[in-house]
Amino acid sequence: MARLYGKEQREKAKKIREELIKSLDSIYLKTFEELNDSGLGEGMIIKLTQLLLLSKDAAIIPLKKEVEAGKTSPTNNQTIPN
Repeated sequence: MARLYGKEQREKAKKIREELIKSLDSIYLKTFEELNDSGLGEGMIIKLTQLLLLSKDAAIIPLKKEVEAGKTSPTNNQTIPN
C-alpha cells in the first residue's frame, strides 16, 4: 500500500480512530449485557460496572478528543492551523 501524506493521512487516521471507538463501544456493550446475565450478586455487579465504566472512559475519551480536535501533528500532538 502506498504511503499517505497530509490531508489523506489525517483522514485515514481519523477513520481508524472512529472505527476503533465503535468497536470498543460494541465490546463494552456486550460485556455489560453479559454482566447483567451473569447471575452475580448486586454488589459484585456494581463493582464490576464501575470498573468497566472507568476502563471504557480511559480507552475511548482520548480517541474521541483526538477526533474532535481535528487535525493534529503526529509528532508533537499540536494543532495544525488551517
